[in-house]
Parts: sequence; C-alpha cells; structure tokens
Amino acid sequence: MWKTRLAGSASDKPLPLVVILGPTASGKTELAIELARALNGEIISADSRQIYRLMDIGTAKPTPEQRERAPHHLLDVVDPDEGLSVAEYQRMTYAAIDDIHIRGKLPLLVGGTGQYITAVVEGWTIPEVPPNLTLRAELEAFAAEHGTKALHDRLTMHDPDAAANIDHRNVRRVVRALEVYLVTGQPISQLQRKQPPPYTITQHGLTLERDTLYERADRRVDQMIEAGFLDEVRRLLDAGYDRRLYSMTGLGYAQLAAHVLDGVALVDAITSTKIATRDFIRRQYTWFRGHDTPMKGDGFELRPILWHNLQVLSLSEVLESIVQDTQELV
Repeated sequence: MWKTRLAGSASDKPLPLVVILGPTASGKTELAIELARALNGEIISADSRQIYRLMDIGTAKPTPEQRERAPHHLLDVVDPDEGLSVAEYQRMTYAAIDDIHIRGKLPLLVGGTGQYITAVVEGWTIPEVPPNLTLRAELEAFAAEHGTKALHDRLTMHDPDAAANIDHRNVRRVVRALEVYLVTGQPISQLQRKQPPPYTITQHGLTLERDTLYERADRRVDQMIEAGFLDEVRRLLDAGYDRRLYSMTGLGYAQLAAHVLDGVALVDAITSTKIATRDFIRRQYTWFRGHDTPMKGDGFELRPILWHNLQVLSLSEVLESIVQDTQELV
C-alpha cells in the first residue's frame, strides 16, 4: 500500500513516520513486528543498549527469528568499548528513514530510550562538542566524592533549564551538560535548538497498570537469567570489556558484573536488577510525559502520544487501531 504513495505519488503531504514507544517490558517488539508485516514497514531501533554488539540477552535484543519476520535497523552498531553520541544516532536514524521511504516502505521508530526518540522527532540541533575525557573524569570524581546531587547543583548554577530536565542520578547526562557549558561557555539547553524533520509523525505508546508492568519486568529478568544472561556477562568480562564502560553499566550488566567480580550473591544481584529496572521504568514514564509536545509547521507535524493500555486492549486490537491511524497519513 505504501509503494505507490511513496515512490510515485505526486502528493505533497509530508512522508509518514510511526513511533512505537513505551517502558521496558511493555511489549513493543512483538507489536512492532506485526505492524511492520501489516504495513510493509521496517523497524528502526530506538534503544541505547541494543546498539552494542555481543550484548543480546540483557538488552532484550530481537532474536534472529524475529529479525527474519521484519527488517530491523540500528542494532549491533558499535562494540561495547565504543560510543555512539545522540547526534550520531540521530544522523543514522534520519538516513535509515530516508532509505526506507525511498524504497517505498514505512519507517517504524521503536524503543524506550526517550532521548533518542525525542532527538529524532523534535529535530534537536545537538552541539558538536568532542568528548573531553580529562574534564569528564574530574566531574565524575566530584560526583563520587560529593554525591550526584552536588554535581547536579553545579549544573543548575550554569544551566537551570538543562538541570530541570535531567535527573541528578543520571550522572552521564549531567556530566555531558556541564562539559558542553565548561568547554563552550554556552548552556547546552540553548545549543539544543529544534529543526523538526519533514515528516508527519504519529506516536503510539504501550502501557499497563504499574504493578502489572513491574511483574512483567521481574519475570523478564528471570527469563534472561534462564536464557544465559550471566554467561553473557562473563564472556564480556573475559573478553576484556571493563565493567566501568558505559555499555557495562546497563540494567543487569552492572549487577551481574558485581556478582562475578565482587562475590555479590547471585540472588542479590538479580534482586538489585529488578529494583533498578523498576526505577528505570518510572524514569521512562517521566521522560515521555515531559516531552509529549505536539508540533506543527510548514511541511511537518508531530502528533501527541496516543497511549494503548494492554490490560484493556488485546495486542490485535492495538494493532488494528494503529493500522487505521497510520492509513490516514497517506
């Protein structure tokens, strides 16, 4: 249905982009695959952990069988000791969207990393400030000595707007915002202007009642352990990937590394992973609520998030609703 419209139509309507977002363990992967199959679509991952090679179980990366059912992009992009900035992710995503459109298919941006999604759909202009490793180490040492709140207070002094949108516990983002200010003398909040992309963007969020979602997330951690998550962490450590790498600070990886390297009991590492996952879910909801800002202009439109409660609706009902909504774009 998309090929004629996208490849040969004279319509001047902005091209469509469908976003499927939501907290971890909400069912995004399976819905996105079925949606891609129903709408001749291809999936672009918006997950800041699934970009890493060799990290499959703990990131809940789509399996080879799932990838055969629908094309996926931006999985396995870098090694665990490499980085990928938000600016680089944004550029790669826009390139993937354009490629999918050129081939007459529908791009589906799918994931739970709010910063990735918002940078794409709002068209953030991200400051190109190279990493200053010495400065970062100094700021991280300050946080370790004085606490994350004290580091966040320093950011508030220089860039209150950025500080208001960054949780003090997210040391990596606080350090980056301070780094940009200290290097350029300009607040990152002023440098991050928006140039919305030329798409009509619909956003669909998956949700469940919080207790049910937490139970699902807990079960998924148990399933990951059964699937060999601990062995995956051991292989990464044996391969020389330092536990202090950003990739190794992800949910479960840090906790299981503490089991392997520090002798923390496995049951305690698993419990800590579940607690950290629940905290992460709360922060995901906070991000999505705080960045749900519809935008419309000449040649683009960003529609508000339409939430689908999977305790009220079946997966097939959600699928049908999104298909109908998407068909209105053409």
